[in-house]
Amino acid sequence: MAGKRVLLILAKGAEEMEVVIPTDLMRRAEITVTVAGLASCESVTCSRNVVICPDTSLQDAIKQGPYDAVVLPGGNLGAQNLSESPVVKEVLKAQEARKGLIAAICAGPTALLAHGIGYGHKVTTHPLAKDKMMTGGNYTYSEARVEIDGNIITSRGPGTSFEFGLAIIEKLLGKDVAEKVRVPLIL
Repeated sequence: MAGKRVLLILAKGAEEMEVVIPTDLMRRAEITVTVAGLASCESVTCSRNVVICPDTSLQDAIKQGPYDAVVLPGGNLGAQNLSESPVVKEVLKAQEARKGLIAAICAGPTALLAHGIGYGHKVTTHPLAKDKMMTGGNYTYSEARVEIDGNIITSRGPGTSFEFGLAIIEKLLGKDVAEKVRVPLIL
């Protein structure tokens, strides 16, 4: 099961559930997940005032790349911070160029739009981010809880965090591994 590596970028204002649940699930699948702080390796205050300590800074995590997948949590402020970061743009452009997996949840997909990633793909977002995501007509919109289109996985929000994490596992390691992780969770 091991051998895959994932970079999850943690920005101030991220939705806690969309950080912790996919990270936990991927680690249960023995995927090496690096939670990288966008601004630094200092603790990050999330959208509901839960404080999460990243494993490292994004700058340091980049030096350990490339990764099999890059994951972007949502949260309005978190997604805005991801969208405004030239470093995130650089990471996403490199991941897209190498046809690596990119996964974003809730408002997180708006960072894909901001950085010109995945144009032409079918995506989903939190319902409140739909209009923003569809600005410019660069994507086809889906109401699915999790949308998988090639190397892009998107999902709707905190309540779909389990499905989102399992979809990443399935894409990286296969259906059998995802099922082994899912069953004991009693979902």
